[in-house]
Amino acid sequence: MSFEVTATPEAAERESAHAATPVKIGERPPWMSPALWAEYRRAMQALVTEDDQPVDNLFSAKQQALLVDALYTSWAHPTEGKRFLAVANVGVFSGLYDQPVVPDCLLSVGVEPVQELWIEEGRSYFTWVYNKPPDLVVEIVSNQKGGELERKAERYARIGVRYYVVYDPPRAVMTEPLRVMANVVGRWQEQASGWLAELGLGVTLWEGMYEGIRTTWLRWCDEAGQILLIGRELAELERQRAAAERQRAERLAAKLRELGIDPEQFS
Repeated sequence: MSFEVTATPEAAERESAHAATPVKIGERPPWMSPALWAEYRRAMQALVTEDDQPVDNLFSAKQQALLVDALYTSWAHPTEGKRFLAVANVGVFSGLYDQPVVPDCLLSVGVEPVQELWIEEGRSYFTWVYNKPPDLVVEIVSNQKGGELERKAERYARIGVRYYVVYDPPRAVMTEPLRVMANVVGRWQEQASGWLAELGLGVTLWEGMYEGIRTTWLRWCDEAGQILLIGRELAELERQRAAAERQRAERLAAKLRELGIDPEQFS
């Protein structure tokens, strides 16, 4: 399944005009005149990167946190390793004078996070700062007003996002709960599985408990379908492994004592 989201040539040119050359944070690029640099700084300072509006709902907030946590805890890109940025509910700006689009979660591989988080360039995802669009965006549908399969889908394709994941727990806009799509020459093409080959990462639905709520969550997974653990899950797994090893050692010590052997001599 696929649907056309190709932008007009004029729109595509406008989207990419500011992303062609990376901007070094805080310094005027050599190709930019002082007057143009001053205009750029004024435009950056005028951008609204935070509007103080809450996220859609409690589920969306928890789902966003779950996705970001698992990536930083358990995932590394096959070639870029830990060089990636994963954030939730942060605006993506593809042009200095264009309105941002705000995915529930985004992943950009092969980039270094901006360290100066309180200057304008560090507040949102600017494609001309990171010199690329996000590789993947996730949208969590909560109602029929978000435009996830229309307005947002067209915008993400125009920007150049490679993978688009839409999770619709209430079935508000889709008959199925999960749709995974790849950008193929300007067309979103639905994939048969949740494996994102170019990223070495997959998505799956998982029934379980997270922060006191048992429901179906969107999770990252490996190619075999094993979910990527978040920090507390990994800590619990290590605790269980340590407890099992301690019990094994205690059983062995007891067996040695039954045989008249002091286990302390082996310590």
